[in-house]
Amino acid sequence: MLKKTSLALGGAALFLAWNGLLLLFLWSRPQSPQGPQSPQSPEGSRLLPAQLLQLAQDAEAELRLQRDLLLQIQRFSRLQHQKTPKPPQIITTSSTPKEEEEEEEELAVIPVLVLACDRSSVRRCLDKLLRYRPSARRFPLIVSQDCGHAETTRVIASYGPAVAHIRQPDLSDIPVPPEHRKFQGYYRISRHYRWALGQVFRTFRYRAAIVVEDDLEVAPDFFEYFQAVLPLLRRDPSLWCISAWNDNGKEAMVDAGRAELLYRTDFFPGLGWLLLAELWDELEPKWPPAFWDDWMRQPEQRRGRSCVRPEVSRTMTFGRKGVSHGQFFDQYLKFIKLNDRFVPFTQLDLSYLKKEEYERFFLQQVYSAPEVKIEELQKDSGRDLGAVRLQYRGRDSFKALAKALGLMDDLKSGVPRAGYRGIVSFVCRGRRVFLAPPSDWTGYDPSWS
Repeated sequence: MLKKTSLALGGAALFLAWNGLLLLFLWSRPQSPQGPQSPQSPEGSRLLPAQLLQLAQDAEAELRLQRDLLLQIQRFSRLQHQKTPKPPQIITTSSTPKEEEEEEEELAVIPVLVLACDRSSVRRCLDKLLRYRPSARRFPLIVSQDCGHAETTRVIASYGPAVAHIRQPDLSDIPVPPEHRKFQGYYRISRHYRWALGQVFRTFRYRAAIVVEDDLEVAPDFFEYFQAVLPLLRRDPSLWCISAWNDNGKEAMVDAGRAELLYRTDFFPGLGWLLLAELWDELEPKWPPAFWDDWMRQPEQRRGRSCVRPEVSRTMTFGRKGVSHGQFFDQYLKFIKLNDRFVPFTQLDLSYLKKEEYERFFLQQVYSAPEVKIEELQKDSGRDLGAVRLQYRGRDSFKALAKALGLMDDLKSGVPRAGYRGIVSFVCRGRRVFLAPPSDWTGYDPSWS
């Protein structure tokens, strides 16, 4: 770009120089050997027309050359405008590359993909998204509908241009193994996810997207949270998603007064999550026919990467009815606390979530906490007392402690829900507790599932 601009300026300079040479030429034109002739003399009268004619011819030739040169410069200038995109509108000469990158990320477009089927209650989800969305341009809403349910279609259509409504074209039954006949719904969901994410990243060509389902309600700072953590996801290859969900986020098990707290987790939480187009490039070719979320939790997909999740969830589910037939809903999901106050995440320093820094302070915090027995924990009120650690040494030990404490006790590929390096952080009777393996932990055992 700089080289092309220099060429254009050089052409203009050449044009000016040529005019200067022409004037110099005319001023210094040699006179007749006999010296200047008076116009009144007979010789002068004969020479004057010839000189004027020659000067006119010379001037005409020079003007033609100048015109051709100007036309070349104009054509070159137009070509550069066609080939070179316009620069960003917000440019300051004092900005550093890092500042310009941060500014671009602040203005990044992050669509929200809402996956819908046959719940007309999708209105509750859309109403909250539209209520809390800070910018329609930066956070466009795309509702992808499967199932062809007429009432749900009417509800989505009632929002008009406020949402983009796309429809899964393939509503056919999916051939499944006989033993999976009752799981037909999971196959449909996986097919829908693949098609809808393909639309977002392939057809619309977005570089990142937030995925929610039609039975989720979002918190007031839902968009603020994702906007703030997106730069970290882009720069830290040890992360592969940002989630709004805490699997153990029941009201009695979180510190609502510390709603700004964020954690790394090795468990894929889902339920309102952000991914980059680069991850979809990786996952799409091997996307599973069913049970996509558990597939995401397998070591082959996770590849040692983590997600970010909040202390207090930024989503809650109100969809008891679904393909899972209310599994976990009555026992856990309906008790998840939805954050109700706005946290200005974009104004906070989130660099502590980078892997090296996080492990340094988090592991020190966990393993410097005194180890206690569950009986001690359950009899103390815990108010104004420091953090403690409960230690487990195997699968059965973990499940027994988790069940006794009201945590979700299932494991996926050996990873506990909300866990990081096997550690689950939660609040019990007002006290911070770390349910943790021994400090010499060497990795997850997939046989623990």
